[in-house]
Amino acid sequence: MHDWITTPVTADLVRGALDVEHTERGVLPHRLPARARAQNTDDQLAMAESQPSGVRLVLRTRATAVELDTLPTKRAYVGAPPRPDGVYDLVVDGRPAGRGSVRDGNVITVDMTAGTSEVRPGHPGTVRFDGLSGEVKDVEIWLPHNETTELIALRTDAPVEPAPRGDRRVWLHHGSSISHGSDAASPTGIWPAVAATLGGVELINLGLAGSALLDPFTARALRDSPADLISVKIGINIVNHDLMRLRAFGPAVHGFLDTIREGRPDTPLLVVSPILCPMHEDTPGPCFPDVGELGEGRLRFRTLGDPAERASGKLTLQVIREELARIVKQRAAEDPHLHYLDGRELYGEDDSAELPLPDDLHPDAATHRRMGERFARIAFGTDGVFADASGDAGGSSGSSGSSGSSS
Repeated sequence: MHDWITTPVTADLVRGALDVEHTERGVLPHRLPARARAQNTDDQLAMAESQPSGVRLVLRTRATAVELDTLPTKRAYVGAPPRPDGVYDLVVDGRPAGRGSVRDGNVITVDMTAGTSEVRPGHPGTVRFDGLSGEVKDVEIWLPHNETTELIALRTDAPVEPAPRGDRRVWLHHGSSISHGSDAASPTGIWPAVAATLGGVELINLGLAGSALLDPFTARALRDSPADLISVKIGINIVNHDLMRLRAFGPAVHGFLDTIREGRPDTPLLVVSPILCPMHEDTPGPCFPDVGELGEGRLRFRTLGDPAERASGKLTLQVIREELARIVKQRAAEDPHLHYLDGRELYGEDDSAELPLPDDLHPDAATHRRMGERFARIAFGTDGVFADASGDAGGSSGSSGSSGSSS
């Protein structure tokens, strides 16, 4: 039996979120600030930003046991295989120390063929970690990257306090569902978290599934968030939503970067183009789930575009890479802190042959790790654009890290 101490979950314990909303039960981390959420009308983005990818509780304690009550909101897809429960990763003094899940919670059932959804209310549950040492230690609980997670109660068998933030640099990253962590095995296994660990930096992850669409409110969130390093991964959502034509894309990218530079004129800023995605390399979007595959219990995506439509300005990944490289080269003449990375350096032709995208759109867990390791080597390595002043990336001795912003 433990003599439990209940500690309110407050913003100073929550890292990696840009806002913390107070609810009837507790608090709900958000990865976009309230002003951005107020300007959004898209349900997909609302769901994505409330899923706490990269968000974690960070505390210093002698506790040997920790319990966290949460109310998750899970997703299910009609005709698709059941999704596994979201994972909570425990990290103690920078080292993996446990993993758990909460089986209860709300469930949103989505019918992708009909474009409808239904919510089934559920009950809170508890994730518990015990058997920890009684020494003073820094404890991180990484929340499920793919489940909206309302934090209700934190219990420990010893007092807790917020862990010191330290002097690690803050890396702010924005991207699509791939950056969000789609199909990764756990929150510390998404590629930005892997890269942050190896780079010895604090992560704020604005990977927003289906929603890396050059929205001005997202650019303002990047502009206004404290960060030492910024990266933006642009392209795949623009194509698979068939969102815009080439004429609009270039100015939209310039506007997005201009907004970031209004508040962060000298911060190292890395523009990353899409990783290899064979179905969209030469073929525009839109793309949708394959109904036939869903009928067989599998989730795969297919594009409805035609390569001939490139002539009318429709975008493919190859076109986007060429345009991003051109834009960065043009701007870098007056912005020495702006850099470009071809996403195929993270996942390219050889990787596709070895580790094909399981649903033709998203990488699996092994590919997330490979991408994170490569990004760390390319960006945080000795000659990388995110190397520290001494040219040392910080190595792998750093913890999974805590971000520099919580509210």
